[in-house]
Amino acid sequence: MRQILLTLLLAVLLLAAGCVSTPEGQDYSEFRAADPHSILVLPPINNTPEVIAPYSLMSQIYRPIAESGYYVFPAAVVAQTFKNNGLTVASDTHAVPVAKLHEIFAADAALYITIEEYGTSYVVISSETRVTASATLVDLRSGTVLWQGKATASSAETQDNSDSGLLGMLVEAALTQVLESVSDKGFDIAAITANRLLSSEAYNGLLHGPRSPKYGQPAKSEKAK
Repeated sequence: MRQILLTLLLAVLLLAAGCVSTPEGQDYSEFRAADPHSILVLPPINNTPEVIAPYSLMSQIYRPIAESGYYVFPAAVVAQTFKNNGLTVASDTHAVPVAKLHEIFAADAALYITIEEYGTSYVVISSETRVTASATLVDLRSGTVLWQGKATASSAETQDNSDSGLLGMLVEAALTQVLESVSDKGFDIAAITANRLLSSEAYNGLLHGPRSPKYGQPAKSEKAK
């Protein structure tokens, strides 16, 4: 009987191991064919209750795109242009036809971002600041979707409560929530999320752009195949 139970347990473990896989790699064929040189970043849609979320993430989005080798239209210029045209809400800017965006900005592609999680939460014996965002890159000359991605980062990735005991974990979680809320830890976590989402050095990130010394090289997810 014991042997049968051990055999069943081994089978379950092997089955579980077989279900674990690496994220599916991007199909970069449309991205590579379009070969965008400039990217217009639209104001992100905020699906969280945190008013600061769009400003925090937007302050971190530009660096990984520029470092990947693309020209990024300045945020102030983009915001003022939309404002001059009566568009002050992110969802309204996302609704503008791609042909119109291309006419106004002459950008090769536009990046549409949605913030799905932002902020510090407290759950019994743990507290974390989490930022999750998804993005879609669209060719403004044809309307073709070139790339899509999603990324998450959390302050819990560097926390270690293993030796604290239950009371210590409760106290530490409460303190973490207060400190991370007061100091807006989301700003730092947003930077990690933006890098994981968009950097050409990240798995399933953007391709290396024309201003990058690695322009033309395969993406990290393509190398992993």
